[in-house]
Amino acid sequence: MDKLVYLCYPLALLLLFWDSKWYGRKKWNEESFSLSQTKAWQGFFAVMILLHHVGQKTCASWLDRRWPRMPGLELFVPIGYYFVAFFLVCSGFGLYKSWKSKENYLKGFVKKRVLPLVVTFYVTEWVFILVRLALGEKMDFAKILYYVTGIRQPNPNAWFVIALPVFYMAFYVCFRWIKKEGWALFGTTFLVLLWVLIGCATDHNDWWFRGEWWYNTALFFPLGLFLAKAEGKLVPHLKKYYLLYLLGAAAAVWGLYRYSVFAEGYFGYYCEWLPSIWGRIWRRFMTAVAQHGAAGAFVLFVYLLGMKVKIGNRTLKFMSAMTLEFYLVHGLFVELFAYKTLDVYKPLYYINNAFFYALAVCVCAVPVSLLLRKLVHPKVRFFPEVK
Repeated sequence: MDKLVYLCYPLALLLLFWDSKWYGRKKWNEESFSLSQTKAWQGFFAVMILLHHVGQKTCASWLDRRWPRMPGLELFVPIGYYFVAFFLVCSGFGLYKSWKSKENYLKGFVKKRVLPLVVTFYVTEWVFILVRLALGEKMDFAKILYYVTGIRQPNPNAWFVIALPVFYMAFYVCFRWIKKEGWALFGTTFLVLLWVLIGCATDHNDWWFRGEWWYNTALFFPLGLFLAKAEGKLVPHLKKYYLLYLLGAAAAVWGLYRYSVFAEGYFGYYCEWLPSIWGRIWRRFMTAVAQHGAAGAFVLFVYLLGMKVKIGNRTLKFMSAMTLEFYLVHGLFVELFAYKTLDVYKPLYYINNAFFYALAVCVCAVPVSLLLRKLVHPKVRFFPEVK
């Protein structure tokens, strides 16, 4: 039964390529980065992030020796930031395309694009507070206040929905007040880079910028803006030298991953022992650059693959309608079914089989994600259209 976890790999391929359309020589998927295609990819990567988090709880190298190991998902443990990078590229890409094609797009931008993210964040945070209290965690008034306001996150995966509104606001401020497009792009990139540098200057803690995952993919957001701007010239170029780029990207995925592992060991994020803050910033920044490179190769490979394969099935379409909610909610069940919830408390129910653990997390997270989506967006259908 322990070997069932290896079914996750063929099932992942089945989820991605079932009912897909493949294009032959000199034929292309002209919708490779359309809204429907990027949403389908995001639906798939949301499930991959689930496997990443389950892997962290079952077979990660840093787990306490007393923690029972369940091998099988080691591939997903170190590459969660690859999937986040793709989400951020899509976010930047979509914002630029909408700004370029929709008149007065920035009017009401904060209400339509930023506020739903903030509401979703707080709803899930408060649910996590209630769950942690139900599990027996003792909280004084100050800790409850920190959790309720979001200064500290009871949901360890909530950082993404703090970073994303900040990046959206950077885009809004620059494209609203800077008239020249080039300078607006530069301004957005500068503000996101500032976010990265603040992260590099911050030691690991229980507050904001508590770890490298807060910033080790941040620059993919402005990269998405530049990709959208250059798409008209970039795509014909990629088509002309497609095989060369595809093979190069595949090689780079492996090579830059290996370099990122080396950089993390040589420079490292855990360098609090250094007395100089500039030394800590340098080490963390160089590690983040290496991981940006590795994730960049992966995103390029996915982009190139999408030029030849049009993905899309009912399951992907269903998942694509609630990727944000699923991302936030699934972590609750990752914790509740782990050996120890949040590495400290007794779980609601410990599942000691990695395959059934991942399956239970997915099955429980889907209906809760739908409820959350309906709560934040009351006008949408409860069950997404999947035709």
